[in-house]
Amino acid sequence: MPQLSFHSPVGALTLSEEDGAIVSLDWGFGRDQTETPLLLQGRDQLQAYFDGERTRFDLPLAPQGSAYRQRIWQALLDIPYGQTASYAAIAARAGGSARSVGGANSANPIPILIPCHRVVGAGGAGGYSGGEGIETKTWLLTLEQGDRPHSARLEVR
Repeated sequence: MPQLSFHSPVGALTLSEEDGAIVSLDWGFGRDQTETPLLLQGRDQLQAYFDGERTRFDLPLAPQGSAYRQRIWQALLDIPYGQTASYAAIAARAGGSARSVGGANSANPIPILIPCHRVVGAGGAGGYSGGEGIETKTWLLTLEQGDRPHSARLEVR
């Protein structure tokens, strides 16, 4: 499976491709490096996102997961850049409970591109399994909210 690793503001990232689609984004460097056109495009789009120049990704994604997780991940793609949604709101749209949405979020194989960081708890940011955890989630949300201070209040829709 072709992989491409690169440095980012949230740490080293590795994109993986299979059958012409991105199948994972992992923290850390992969062992093997292959510069395919799709992986280079993914790296470039992520770098533009981190630079504040891109608010949407235009990449074929193929996350592997159950039908339920697929519905949750699709609902995450519908959360606009710079906005958040609660776990309960995603559950109301895609089914299940806030807890099951949290489980699907933590199993998201393509974080950032499938923006699980935009899902927040009723009482605050909630959790995050990528990078440095909640610190990484807060950084991503701050980036998307126009580089506001970390103490900016999250607006849940």
